[in-house]
Amino acid sequence: MNDLILRWLCLLILSLLLLFWFGHVITRDGPSPAVRMTGIGGYVRINPSRMGQLLDTHCSQCALVSSSGQMLGADAGEEIDKVGCVIRMNNAPTLGYERDVGSRTTVRVVSHTSVPLLVKNERYYFQQSSGTTYVFWGPERNMRQDGKGHIFNVLVKMAKKYPSVKIYVVTRDKVLHCDKVFQNETGKNRMKTGAFLSTGFFTMILAMEMCDTIHVYGMIDDNYCSRANHSVAPYHYYEQNRMDECKMYRVHEHTKRGGHRFITEKAIYAKWSTHHKIEFKHPSWSL
Repeated sequence: MNDLILRWLCLLILSLLLLFWFGHVITRDGPSPAVRMTGIGGYVRINPSRMGQLLDTHCSQCALVSSSGQMLGADAGEEIDKVGCVIRMNNAPTLGYERDVGSRTTVRVVSHTSVPLLVKNERYYFQQSSGTTYVFWGPERNMRQDGKGHIFNVLVKMAKKYPSVKIYVVTRDKVLHCDKVFQNETGKNRMKTGAFLSTGFFTMILAMEMCDTIHVYGMIDDNYCSRANHSVAPYHYYEQNRMDECKMYRVHEHTKRGGHRFITEKAIYAKWSTHHKIEFKHPSWSL
């Protein structure tokens, strides 16, 4: 009887030692890929020492600030800066426009075409604004990672030069997903109709994935330009001598190749706002 108990004790001790050793091996080798890959799918960080990290930002309240000239005179800067997360687009500046657009930037979504503008002022965007998370999108020809994607190569260079800055790219699969979203909402194939999705479209999709509630500032609705009493505003609040917003929208909406369907996209946002917590301000939308 004593021999039997002794044998069971030995087996128990041996089992515990094996479990301890196995746990040590798992801890040493790190968590499984499934554990590491947490975050929002489709947004991957450029980090030469650790590729594959997903965007893991989540915000209860977001202020999505349009680059529209509607922001001029909005006097919304203080209100915007009080919101938990502030999202801006492309190279839209805050310096000199703080009273209308605020000064904080949590996330900046940038088109491949605007990358040279950021690099031109890299000290401001990647050094002074190092607390900002950047999300870059673009077509595969510019963002491919085999050494032939010239925009991706520039971003890798910036990531090496400013390692503390969080630089993410929208994956090819995510871009294709956004194309499908556009087609599902409109019934039109983006490529066949000669349209390019705007930075605003990618930004709105990211905001819905990242934010519980979205407060959109300075974005006009799809009927704004057709109203007789609509106000005239520049396309960008920081480029006041350029074509006005409604003229730019009409040109893009009806061009056969290479245009953004800004007006169509606004109609899609109005639809999304019926089942997402999205509020439009300056001007407000009648939904």
